[in-house]
Amino acid sequence: MSENSQFRFPGATGVGSLPGTDAREAAKTVTGSFEDFPFLAELPARGPGADMIGRTAGMLVELYARVEPSGWRLGDRPGRDTRRARSWLVEDLDALEEFTQGYEGELKVQAVGPWTLAAALELRNGEAALSDAGACRDLAASLAEGLRLHLAEVRRRVPGARLVLQLDEPSLTAVLRGQVRTASGYRTHRAVDRQVVEATLRDVVAVAGGDPVTVHSCAPDVPFALLRRAGAAAVSFDFALLTERDDEAIGEAVEAGTRLFAGVVPGTDGPLSDPAGSVMGVRTLWRRLGLHPGLLAEAVTVTPACGLAGASPAYARRALAHCVRAARSLADNPE
Repeated sequence: MSENSQFRFPGATGVGSLPGTDAREAAKTVTGSFEDFPFLAELPARGPGADMIGRTAGMLVELYARVEPSGWRLGDRPGRDTRRARSWLVEDLDALEEFTQGYEGELKVQAVGPWTLAAALELRNGEAALSDAGACRDLAASLAEGLRLHLAEVRRRVPGARLVLQLDEPSLTAVLRGQVRTASGYRTHRAVDRQVVEATLRDVVAVAGGDPVTVHSCAPDVPFALLRRAGAAAVSFDFALLTERDDEAIGEAVEAGTRLFAGVVPGTDGPLSDPAGSVMGVRTLWRRLGLHPGLLAEAVTVTPACGLAGASPAYARRALAHCVRAARSLADNPE
């Protein structure tokens, strides 16, 4: 059992991104929706540097990235795009600090994990950093140092918070399977050895300094066992993408104390079922695995299926509130 597995996560939170461009409005929405598990909102609609990759590229130490027509590319010095990414992050932190005065409890911050970053950031030759083992190592080390500084800054601004670091790894399965396409699009990069992937993730997880880390992926076939071995205290995923092939890995993870961040609320506009209906699949999974119903509230945090950047502001607010009600339903009626 990991050292963080005894930590009791609250019952509901968001994934990270929200629609809109107003940092104060986003912070107000998040802290109003999740009284005991808010998160640092991301607003990609602001443009390059507020997107998932650009935001994390702005956190890197002694590595810099700029926007090219093909995407984010590593360069020699910080430019306009790096400065913009850092400026927006400061704006988001200012807003969060304003709305968390006196807050004591769990607080989640998100960043892209080392392997999705390596699959997305280009080297000078236009190929992904994933193509170069040395570049992957340098990128992971830079990310780890950047995250260490970022977490220290959040702790300074919200001193009563118990931080939870979320690493976004939507490309992780593609990296493991050799499915990340080269710049030409005609080939794919070679699969990265699972032990290398695990060791790199473990090094980045370690920067949280004992605070719990969750790894998020809204792609199919999340490698639950690998993430557990790498030290993740929780795994965040799109519940609708699970198949019975995942049952054994999920059962083992729960029994080892790994928390499940179950994405059961759709991330884009549409009708929402009643809260009990949203978590019906979680109860069904529990019965199929033969797990004790009393474990449900201890083992599951309810979230949207993925980020809400593509939703309307009104739906995003409804979806976050729905997560809280669905978590309450799970706790009150685990059967």
